[in-house]
Amino acid sequence: MSRSEYIGVSPFQAAGALRGFVISGRWPDTTKEWAQLLVLAVRVASVPGLLSTSTVFGAREELPDDPMPGTVGLVVAEGPILGESAVTPGCFAERQPPALLVLHPPSETVPSLPECVGVASGCVLLPGLPYLGLDHRAAWVEAEADGTVTSMVSRVSLDPNSDPDTAVLAMLLAA
Repeated sequence: MSRSEYIGVSPFQAAGALRGFVISGRWPDTTKEWAQLLVLAVRVASVPGLLSTSTVFGAREELPDDPMPGTVGLVVAEGPILGESAVTPGCFAERQPPALLVLHPPSETVPSLPECVGVASGCVLLPGLPYLGLDHRAAWVEAEADGTVTSMVSRVSLDPNSDPDTAVLAMLLAA
């Protein structure tokens, strides 16, 4: 595929709650492109009432039923981080996704700037295989519903235990 081909991202919901994103065109293939996808996801998560709690999303190369032309996969809500229906450690050990995201709604985000009330935040972890020389990569975003990105950071050669979000996501991947 050509790097000039677009990456389409369309959020979808069920019963008024964010359930994931349909990816079309092609998958992101760089940390920068995953960070850009995360910006969009966090902006969607900042819409009041769309995301009730911090939720893990996993990238899947499976196609939805009756996909639109150009659809390449889904980023699906796997479950909340905490609570009765929380995702469990090691749940992705058998089927490791190319990316895991966690999105935090405004009610569970402490803004990095005091004047930014109502921001949502998120993290994407791109798991590597360090023993093969492929480093873990990650990005973090904080954004408001109007589209303002108040914080964006990305890292390569990441120790997943250096950040709470990446530590949780890495724990979900561990066998």
